Amino acid sequence: MSSYTDADRLDRELQILFRRYPLMMGLSCRIPEPGDYFTDDNCGVPLLVVRDDEGEVRAFLNVCRHRGTQVAKGCGNVKRNFICPYHGWSYDSRGKLVGIPDGRNFEGIDREQHGLVAVPACERHGCIWVQPEPGSRFDVDEALSGLGPELASYGFESYQHYTTRIMHRRMNWKMLIDTFLEPYHFGVLHPSTVAPLFLHNVCLFHPFGLNIRETLPRRSIMEMRELPESEWDLVRNSGIVYVLFPNSVIVMQRDHAEVWRVFPVGRRVDECVAFLEFYIPEPATSESAHEHWRRNLELTLRTVEEEDFPIGESIQRGLLSGAQTHVTYGRNEPALQHWQRSVRAAIDAAGG
Repeated sequence: MSSYTDADRLDRELQILFRRYPLMMGLSCRIPEPGDYFTDDNCGVPLLVVRDDEGEVRAFLNVCRHRGTQVAKGCGNVKRNFICPYHGWSYDSRGKLVGIPDGRNFEGIDREQHGLVAVPACERHGCIWVQPEPGSRFDVDEALSGLGPELASYGFESYQHYTTRIMHRRMNWKMLIDTFLEPYHFGVLHPSTVAPLFLHNVCLFHPFGLNIRETLPRRSIMEMRELPESEWDLVRNSGIVYVLFPNSVIVMQRDHAEVWRVFPVGRRVDECVAFLEFYIPEPATSESAHEHWRRNLELTLRTVEEEDFPIGESIQRGLLSGAQTHVTYGRNEPALQHWQRSVRAAIDAAGG
């Protein structure tokens, strides 16, 4: 039970999983143009992610080197420089300190040493990745353990961001990710939402290092029996779920992608925040297209907010009650087992 209830364990997760592993921050279209940026402090440190004047994705600690004020808020496009709202120190899109008001008071300062503190970032397979530990290094394809070419095959580079929804829930952050890790509950919990579309309790599980791929067949997959194998279309007839360690989930639907990013809230073992980013393959330029995506989004939100997440909160209350010391996984729940082992292995490897 300590995985979901122990505050000391959560502290180790924050220090190890959310600092020393690359975090998938969304698809490339979050910042499509030079100067586009977003901020994020959900991992416990304030981050500023920007596409610089040459189109390269960079990330920094969102902290002015003068007195520590956060230099940017929210998201947008920086036309020239980021300007600290406290004293006006300014930084370009590469993090270089380019302006100090009344600079004579700082005679001799080494501007090269007072730029924004960089953290490792890259753009790969149409996704943005950041590791929030200054001075560290990472290789995305090494972290993906062979999953990279499969992600690249979807062409995320051309996807468009449709909308984002933010959900605060009273459960451990890992409990929310558990939601995506087995179809055993489809027939019971989702009789009118998911069950009419997907086969109950059927899943093809494949681990990629610490990551996971699940293939959840739609009922329509049965129709492919009558087709030659060359005409089989797995994506259109399945939901494909990728858990990208440590805290991101990509759900590939027939015609769009849902990206979930999940974080603890502070040091509360029973609270998390989830960002659902809804991506579509081309811009929605007509009312009928908007209506189509609104219906898809509504089904997703109704399923998770009215069915999945209340159950997760119920489980969290049950675990905190002390009624049991462990949970029991069946042979039909291999993704859950792998997910728990991956978290434990990462913490143990760091000496946690």
